[in-house]
Amino acid sequence: MAPLTLALLLLLLLAGPPASAAPPTCYSRMLGLSQEITRDFQLLQAVEPEVCVRYLPRLYLDIHNYCVLAKLRDFVASPQCWRVARVDALKDKVRKLYTIMNSFCRRDLVFLSDDCSALEYPVPVTAGLPDHQ
Repeated sequence: MAPLTLALLLLLLLAGPPASAAPPTCYSRMLGLSQEITRDFQLLQAVEPEVCVRYLPRLYLDIHNYCVLAKLRDFVASPQCWRVARVDALKDKVRKLYTIMNSFCRRDLVFLSDDCSALEYPVPVTAGLPDHQ
């Protein structure tokens, strides 16, 4: 083996695997953005002193629930908290997710339920996967 080829091979081995094996997909973008919005909403409720935040529609998102589209529309159309910077930023993210779901990624999404009441309360987060022994 030529010294240059050996040096390149060694360099590739030391560099390790690429950071991301696959480019983000429409689905992964929707899922990530919905989780970010839910987190931001919970933080907004905990931190924002504005009384109006209490009257915003609840925002716990599940992109596999058909009712999520109506939930996103209701949140953006909500007249509460006009001109509150954090709420405006959150509404921008919600608009972006709605556009992605309804336009760009419409064919990549599968709705598994249409339980609108499930979007009213946060889904409990599990610490880890169960053991399969």
